[in-house]
Formats: sequence, structure tokens, C-alpha cells
Amino acid sequence: MQDHTASIDRSTTPTTIVYAPTFNVAPSFIDRHLGEGRADKVVIRSAAGDRVTYGQLAENVNRAGNALLGLGIGRGERVLMMIKDCPEFFYTFWGAIKAGIVPVPINTLLRAKDYQFMIADSGCVGLVYCPEFAGEVDAARTLASRKPEHALLTEGAGQTLQSLMAAASADLDPAPAKPEDDCFWLYSSGTTGTPKGVVHAHRDMVETSEYFAASMLGLTEDDICFSAAKLFFAFGLGNAMTFPLWVGASTILLAGPPTSDSTFEVIEQFKPTVYFGVPTLYAAQLRLLETGERDLSSLRACVSAGEALPADIFHRWQGKTGTVILDGIGSTEALHTFISNVLNDYKPGTSGRIVAGYEAKIIDENGGEVAAGETGRLIIRGGSIAKYYWNNPQKTAQTMVDGWFDTGDTYILDAEGYYHYCGRNDDMLKVGGIWCSPFEIESRLIEHTKVLEAAVVGRADDDGLIKPEAFVVLNDPLEAGDALADELRIHCKSGLAKYKYPRWFNF
Repeated sequence: MQDHTASIDRSTTPTTIVYAPTFNVAPSFIDRHLGEGRADKVVIRSAAGDRVTYGQLAENVNRAGNALLGLGIGRGERVLMMIKDCPEFFYTFWGAIKAGIVPVPINTLLRAKDYQFMIADSGCVGLVYCPEFAGEVDAARTLASRKPEHALLTEGAGQTLQSLMAAASADLDPAPAKPEDDCFWLYSSGTTGTPKGVVHAHRDMVETSEYFAASMLGLTEDDICFSAAKLFFAFGLGNAMTFPLWVGASTILLAGPPTSDSTFEVIEQFKPTVYFGVPTLYAAQLRLLETGERDLSSLRACVSAGEALPADIFHRWQGKTGTVILDGIGSTEALHTFISNVLNDYKPGTSGRIVAGYEAKIIDENGGEVAAGETGRLIIRGGSIAKYYWNNPQKTAQTMVDGWFDTGDTYILDAEGYYHYCGRNDDMLKVGGIWCSPFEIESRLIEHTKVLEAAVVGRADDDGLIKPEAFVVLNDPLEAGDALADELRIHCKSGLAKYKYPRWFNF
């Protein structure tokens, strides 16, 4: 058998990673643990009662890979996964990779027309999906002009993933690959048009797991991870799967929607040590904490991404729970976080500092680096950046240039080396001839005790000039009205430059 190893030297700064010439990533995340004595250690637990050891995981990954090969799916062909957060997600994803097949996890909240697009765009030959999503997936198959040859439910009557796995061999040699070869895809959210297939290589999951999870978060095999973000998101894929697998830790899966109640229930039942959430959920959880205490004593760290975390939420969470929220920024294209706060170095209201193993620049419209304290476009470079967008050479050429990825975000680097989020490049408002960040105004509004959430956009006034307009969710909707609007204007003026206050309020 060929090597398929990644050698890690943590004595260097940053850590040095050397890949074997033949490198299928599955053995590094799955098979390695058997040789390191973790075969009987539980790696997956869930609110649904699942309990899977590393030994069982390795066997089922092999069975799933052989099941897909047994259908005639070939090397490099795509299989779309509409699978909830459950052990079958792990089996399908890693089994495909080990077999040389390209898995493509898909957002399970989407509708038939979205799946129809992705089936056509990916040219997939197979679908694996949970019965809960059969209505939308089957409708997409009906609508698709070119139907995938194979469609498997994870469980149920007839031929399913589970039935094929039961009949498949528990032995599977990893398909030969190079570190830079195509390994898996994720579809972007499509906020600027139709979703884009983001193509990642075998090395990418190693890069994020080593540089962020192990080096920055300090994850070890003693940790228990719980992610509110789902596995089909790049953020959740790392939090709940690749990070714990990389360090030999355990993960807790929640198949259903991550509400304030359900996430607190999981934390109280399973006692995770690291919790991964998003700012909107942290805000909702804080609201619930106002009604009563919850046992969060097991948590040593909380992590946030997906949207910038306002300093007010950081302080309120710390005051209520005694733990800090480590905010950072990542993307589907980078696979996970490339700028972050850490436990021994954090600054509320910022995205933190650059993660080891990555480089960042803030540039102006001409591509030159701006001075500290000036706004500009954030571009980054690192070993986990996607290879290209599938079927979209124009977008690839626009955003991935000479190894640098244009994040589409506007940032400021302060004198202390912390990165401050200022909004998307096309979200910035010019008010009175001065650039203004909607996020800065939103953060100020959220600091008010009566405000739960806020969004700020630009609106033309009677003279056709752009001014900020606020859309506000209140803790108590009955308080909405002109008096509160005036109160919030004063609140903004007292904490922001005078021109940045919202001219209109919508409750």
C-alpha cells in the first residue's frame, strides 16, 4: 500500500506540513486512528442516540466506498449528498473520497429548483439523500433534463445506502491521488447569482484542521465538539467533522434545526468542551438566558463565524456564561477560518489576527496595499484555497489570481494588528461623501437593550443622496414607534460619527 501520509512538524512557525507524493486524504482522518489506539473510542454521538466508535467509523467508511463503487460510479465522478447531520454523512463523504469519487454535500434546506440546478451543473452520476428530503430531491430528479444514473436513500425499503453497505466488503484500499487533486466540492450560497461549485483538493482539510483547529484553537483528543452550523456548510464541515477527526476528539451531532432550546439541551446533555455557533444564534441564546440559567459549565471555548460578531454580544455572552466567543472570518472558498481571535489573544468587535499558514492583504482599487487604519478589499492566500469554480472560468479569473483569493469583504487593519470587518465590498455606503459601514451602525444598534437584531441598508433621500436606513427586530415588539426611533437615533449619534445615524427606522 502506498503512503498517503501528511507529516506534521509543529516545532516550526507556522507548522510545516509535508504531503506524501501519493496522498488520498481519507486515511489521515479515518484509518490513522486505528493505528493510534482509538478503535474503541466513541467519535460520534447524537441527540438521536447514535454512538459510533473510530473502529466502526473506519469499517463503515470502507463499506460505503465499496457500495458506491459497486454501483459503477467511477473515479472523479460526482455524488451529491443531501444528508442530515448523522453518521451516514461521514460514511458517504469519506467512503467516496477513499474510493476516488468526489462527494458534494448540498444544503438540505434548499428546494427542488435549487437541486435541479446543481444536478445539471455538477454533471453528477449519483445522489444519496435522507428520506426527509425525498420530496424536494425526487421533484428535482423529475425536472432534471439529464437524470443521475443512481439515486439512493440512506435508509428505508428496497435498495438503500444502508442495504448496500451491509452487503459490501469492509476492506478498501485508498484510491491513488495527489495532494492537489480534486477531492470534494461545496456549493457557495449564491448570494451574488446562481450557486457556484467550489472545488477543493485533498490537502485542503489538512490545512484548515492543522492551522486553525490544532494550532489556533488548541483542539486535542480530549475535546468534545458541538457545532450548530450544519455539516453541509464549510464552517460546520470543519467544526463537526474534520476538526475532531484530525485531533482524535469526539463530536456531537444534532440532526434537527439549531434553535436556542435545542442547542442548550445538547450542551447540557453531552457536555461539549468547544461550541461553534453564529452571531444570530448567540443573540437568540442570550435572549433565552434572560429567562433562566442553563448549564454551560463544560464549555472552555465558543467560536463564531458566518457574520461578524458585534462587541456587545461578546460582552453580554461573557457576562452571562463566563466564556468568550472567538470570532473569525472564513469562506467556502478558503474552506474555513483564516482570520480569528484566540483564547489568549482576542479583541471584541474584531475578526482577530491572521491564522498561521495564511497571508492577508488589504488593497485599494488599483491593487496596492493600503495603510493601517484605511479601508480596502481583503485578499488572502493559503494552502486551503479552492482550486477553481466548476464551470465558471470567468468568476475563477476574477477572484483567484496568482494564488490570492478576493474575499469580497472590506476590512481595516488597526495599529495593533487586528482586522475590523466593514461590510461587503458592494455594501459600503457613501454618506455625505464619506464611506460608511452598515455593520458599524448595526453593531451600535444591537448594543441598545431594546434591540435584538438590526440590518442597515442605503436609501436615497428626497435629494437622491444615500443615507442609512435601519430595519430593527425588538425584544418587545410592543415598544415600536416614533419615540423609540428617536431614542435609537440619539443612541447612534452618541456612539458613532454624527453622519452615520439611520434616517429611517422600520420595526
